[in-house]
Amino acid sequence: MQRIKLLLIIAIIPLLGFTSLHKYYVSNTQVDYVKDQKAIQITSGIFVDDFEKLLKERYDDTIVLNDNQDEALIDAYIEKYLLAKLEVIIDTKKQDLVFIGKEYEEDIIYCYLEIENIEAINTMEISNTLLFDLFEEQKNIVRTNINEKYKTFILIPENKKGVLNF
Repeated sequence: MQRIKLLLIIAIIPLLGFTSLHKYYVSNTQVDYVKDQKAIQITSGIFVDDFEKLLKERYDDTIVLNDNQDEALIDAYIEKYLLAKLEVIIDTKKQDLVFIGKEYEEDIIYCYLEIENIEAINTMEISNTLLFDLFEEQKNIVRTNINEKYKTFILIPENKKGVLNF
């Protein structure tokens, strides 16, 4: 009987190593040039739990996203962080991003930004370092639709920017 118990324990131990879930750290950012509005519209989707952890570590350890807390304060922190971590350069000129707002959809927070008064785009450089300062494994997918040309970048801490030429 003891021998069966020992064999059972030996058989179960290797299986315990596979029970922990692997956590993926990824954000998804869509960048669209809307020519008739002369604007670039940016939407970043970030996992709520990852973004909340970052905001707690950086700004306020009492923050809880999607909990109807002080939304004005949360928006201020989100805006401050996004403007520090997203950069768009068009034709060698760094652009001013405007934080429009956010919304929650299940476990994702969608953050909306805009760049106004863009007449034309010949070259664009996009830098996205969202969550790189918290997660070493973070990957930021950036999809663009500029002048009806589609391009996708996967940005990592070692390669933080993508460049487009038109």
